Amino acid sequence: MKLQLEIAYHGAGINGWQSQACGNTVQDCLEKAFLTLCRERITVHGAGRTDAGVHAEAQCAHADVPSERLSLREWLPALNAHLPDAIRVMKISEATEDFHARFSAKRKIYRYTIWNGPALHPLMKDRAWHVPGNLDFEKLQRACRFFTGTHDFAAFSLRRSDAREETVRTIHSIQADMSAEKIELTFEGEGFLYKMVRILSAAIIRHASGKVAADELATQLLAGTPAFAHAAPAAGLCLVRVIY
Repeated sequence: MKLQLEIAYHGAGINGWQSQACGNTVQDCLEKAFLTLCRERITVHGAGRTDAGVHAEAQCAHADVPSERLSLREWLPALNAHLPDAIRVMKISEATEDFHARFSAKRKIYRYTIWNGPALHPLMKDRAWHVPGNLDFEKLQRACRFFTGTHDFAAFSLRRSDAREETVRTIHSIQADMSAEKIELTFEGEGFLYKMVRILSAAIIRHASGKVAADELATQLLAGTPAFAHAAPAAGLCLVRVIY
């Protein structure tokens, strides 16, 4: 039986999604839970990787499990009983045989949160980037529109290796919302490069603060080579939803 899982996690103290030698990742924790329940190694395939400190409201994953082990309704409480408090499976359904959490995904939605006040609210600890200085919301919205569309985002991402990588991506929308001190940037796109959302968030905020001019962003975007040296902190980023 192929299970489709919707997983939420608080990324602080977790080494991201993808399995690592330290064993302290979301994938590692899920696979340990499956090992305990199934007494065999079950590989969990995620829709995408999130870095250390990044959160998720609805990460998607799939896993092939022995059909006789548990009924569909039993899997959710069983898995959660073997997961740390910061990670929870929120929904489980049976997937079709051709479903793949990563390759079947059509779009992803990420949200980046900024706290633009003189002091970071304690309830936003590990959930937002604290930017105490003045921000021009009109400039911020202009930068969001500037990055929307199909572009070569090589200058606004990092490379995982020296191997050649396709860096053209389409961002369908970047929505900016402000509520008192809290600013939220919501990115919807077909796919994102390594640290791309965090680097774009930093570029948008630096433009809104007057530290980077619009023509400088345009030059870097057109250059097509890694150039923008700033990435917003991981704590402000959350994977909101994967669309299939």
